[in-house]
Amino acid sequence: MGSDPQYAKYPDLSLAQDIFTLTNPSSTQSSRQTSLQKLQNAISEHKMAPLYRYLAHPAEGILNASGEGTARKTSVPASRKTNGAAGMVARRRNSGTFDFPWDDALFEKLKAENEEELETFQKEEADAEENAGETEVQAAKGKRAEFWARVCDKEKALASYEAVFEKTGILGTKIDLVLAMIRIGIFFGDRLGVKKNVDRAKTLVESGGDWDRRNRLKAYQGLHLLTTRSYNLAAPLLLDSLSTFTSYELCSYSSLVVYSVLAGSVSLKRVDFKTKVVDAPEIRAILGDGEDKLSALSGVAGGGSGAGDEEMKDAPSATPKPASTAVNLTALGSSTAPQEAEAPVDFTPLAGLKRSLYDGNYQSFFLSLAAVEENFLSQDRYLYEHKGWFVREMRLRGYQQLLQSYRVVGLGSMAHDFGVSVDFLDRDLAKFIAADRIPCTIDRVNKIIETNRPDDKNKQYADVVKQGDGLITKLQKYGQAVRLRGSERG
Repeated sequence: MGSDPQYAKYPDLSLAQDIFTLTNPSSTQSSRQTSLQKLQNAISEHKMAPLYRYLAHPAEGILNASGEGTARKTSVPASRKTNGAAGMVARRRNSGTFDFPWDDALFEKLKAENEEELETFQKEEADAEENAGETEVQAAKGKRAEFWARVCDKEKALASYEAVFEKTGILGTKIDLVLAMIRIGIFFGDRLGVKKNVDRAKTLVESGGDWDRRNRLKAYQGLHLLTTRSYNLAAPLLLDSLSTFTSYELCSYSSLVVYSVLAGSVSLKRVDFKTKVVDAPEIRAILGDGEDKLSALSGVAGGGSGAGDEEMKDAPSATPKPASTAVNLTALGSSTAPQEAEAPVDFTPLAGLKRSLYDGNYQSFFLSLAAVEENFLSQDRYLYEHKGWFVREMRLRGYQQLLQSYRVVGLGSMAHDFGVSVDFLDRDLAKFIAADRIPCTIDRVNKIIETNRPDDKNKQYADVVKQGDGLITKLQKYGQAVRLRGSERG
């Protein structure tokens, strides 16, 4: 067993979601007001002068499109500020940024309180260097680093954590420091910095990290891959994290369930989707209904794809259920359980998407996909940027799943199955056919779709020819290089 994780409290990543909500065109007015109030309270409570300036400064704040007073003349263009905060604010095409209230008196007050707190840390560090050992000095420096992470000063926090990292010899502490730097990068949307530190943490963990930190890193890595649209790589990590999740400083358990199901739905093969998503006990305990949820909670194996069908309604026609809270059964009664209760989440659209995709109920699948886009993809800072890609890939997945079972399909029949018009289906399929994503042709005269999948032997033959051509090209280049060197020697 390893020691309890350190440096895991700051920064508060939920505040980054609140900042995103303020600039998200899809957010409701009430949710924006709630996020604004929460953000203002956090800035005052934690004395976050650097974050306040970064967000609200009339000339440089990323949430203010126009300056105030004399600062108006030197205001930074909104497009430049938005690009500098990519991943932190929603990208808006035709609307200005949100105006965050700026108060000079409040900023000066917060700044003075920060300086006073820094003086305390300086005195504590000097006293430790004079009267105590290296451990006490490192502890004092760690407090300074956590202070900069708390007030969200990115550069100073990273520099302070690096300074502590260089002087630390304990492997577990080193991993915790790198995880803290990963969270700072996630907070500010610095994907390159996150990737560098994720690779760094993997190296440390592989050199002897304990079981808990290995599992924590798995969740961190999965979330990073999700933000870079590597859903096929993120899905196994996120799904594996469901049964061992303790990284509540990263995201809530409800959010992890959403990320896992979405990543698995768009990237896993049907057999793996059935095993790891549809029948996974952790997911069934949250997205299941009635006996299905009870059997998952009690550990009883599922009865296959047809289990409970007579009690299951299609997501769009089912009566809306009240939002519920996802419960991580592995963390109940442990010290790693979150201190605050998670906000209730309505998982009905997600459950409908999962079940309709596996059962082949494509009309319900399209409706559930639209509900997932509205309730999850458009509201989450990690999913928002990729929502168009995700919806397109899920439509493709539905088309492929239906067409792979038939040689010829009626165009009108398929349009009816998906609940769309023939013209829409024709246009949508044409894009995927042109990109070689679906091996079929559309015959509008006879109103049919013909699949033309090559058999396995022909595919293997084509692969061998393609690989052989590549090998011959490499050998020719190698021969030319060898002959050139020989002539030079002569």
